Amino acid sequence: MNADDIQIKMAQGAKPGEGGQLAGIKIWPWIAKTRHSTPGVGLISPPPHHDIYSIEDLAQLIYDLKNANDQARIHVKLVSEQGVGTIAAGVAKAHADVILISGHDGGTGAAPLTSLKHAGTPWELGLAETHQTLASNGLRSRVVLQVDGQLKTGRDVIIAALLGAEEFGFATAPLVVSGCVMMRVCHLDTCPVGIATQNPRLRERFTGRPEFVENFFEFIAEEVREYLALLGARTLDEVIGDATRLSITSTDDVNSDLDLSALLVTVAPDQRHQSVKQEHGLDGALDWIFLHDAVSAASRTTPFRFATAVRNVNRAVGTLTGSAITRSLGERDLPDDLIEIDLDGSSGQSLGAFMPHGMTLRLTGDANDYAGKGLSGGRIIIRPSLEATFASEENIIAGNVIGYGATSGEIFVSGVVGERCGVRNSGATIIVEAPAITRVST
Repeated sequence: MNADDIQIKMAQGAKPGEGGQLAGIKIWPWIAKTRHSTPGVGLISPPPHHDIYSIEDLAQLIYDLKNANDQARIHVKLVSEQGVGTIAAGVAKAHADVILISGHDGGTGAAPLTSLKHAGTPWELGLAETHQTLASNGLRSRVVLQVDGQLKTGRDVIIAALLGAEEFGFATAPLVVSGCVMMRVCHLDTCPVGIATQNPRLRERFTGRPEFVENFFEFIAEEVREYLALLGARTLDEVIGDATRLSITSTDDVNSDLDLSALLVTVAPDQRHQSVKQEHGLDGALDWIFLHDAVSAASRTTPFRFATAVRNVNRAVGTLTGSAITRSLGERDLPDDLIEIDLDGSSGQSLGAFMPHGMTLRLTGDANDYAGKGLSGGRIIIRPSLEATFASEENIIAGNVIGYGATSGEIFVSGVVGERCGVRNSGATIIVEAPAITRVST
């Protein structure tokens, strides 16, 4: 709820996972508390996102996050590689607000060497392909295009802008400005300058100050202005996506067959940068029929109960309400079952996603995938319809990936659920009744 931007990292050397890959020696108690893990036990960072197996799954996550914080932009990070433009087109159709193309030169000492040296292509290639593919499909105007991967100078910013980027990410350079000496021992908790360490004695060595980074970016901005003046432009917006201002330096090497002309393909002026906002479809959410009354009751700590029918087109039911309550009350906790929503029917995906403590959803019927995704203290109860002719303990009444990424709360399901139930669960209690067995995940 405090984020202005939320990023889904589809490609990252040291992520995804339980907050990034971290050796056990770095999991100090306060780190473990923050990440809902165990002190001294390493956090792994395996490749798969267990809730994303298609563009449709990604679209659902984007929708869920937009419900969880409708004021934040939703980013999707992709690595620069051959074919990334096609993937980016799918991401744009999945309604991401921002697409980040990350070059192969990026990465800190926390990333494995295989990721640092043998993954991806230069950001220039991925950026140009993405910009041109989005433009040729009429999608460029719907998204902000961002780039990173060892940008260090104002010249880098200008070239990225001319190739189609609107926003620019700096990481390694500001780290060096802050005192990083690139020892690449971030994962060993032995950083000699006190940056990538939880060790209090080593952290005393940190000499960086915010003014150093501020000064660095002021010089970057000054160099950008100098290049804009040389191009005859007053603002960066005037040159974004204008590849006609770039040219290929001639070479006398007759043995070189490197052809960079594909980078400089021009696109229509109306497809050079974002001009329209993505339509996320929040206006049709079921929550609006009870959201305002629920928030008002929560602010007064007055019990509230509401009953309504639900259909499988109603996705992320309860998430908008939970986010509105959290925004209204801040860290103030609510009593159990203060806000109760009774649903009857078949719910869509992501029932009760990210729902906070004090909210309870009772569904009589069945649920699609991702029920309780990211649950943050709420309670979800799913039971079959009273008119059901089947034995719920022998039939699936909730879909896949139940409780994915939950941090606290309770999920009770009177029936069988699909695959990957409780994967990445970091603190919620999940009880699923199945044939002759009760499965508990905590």
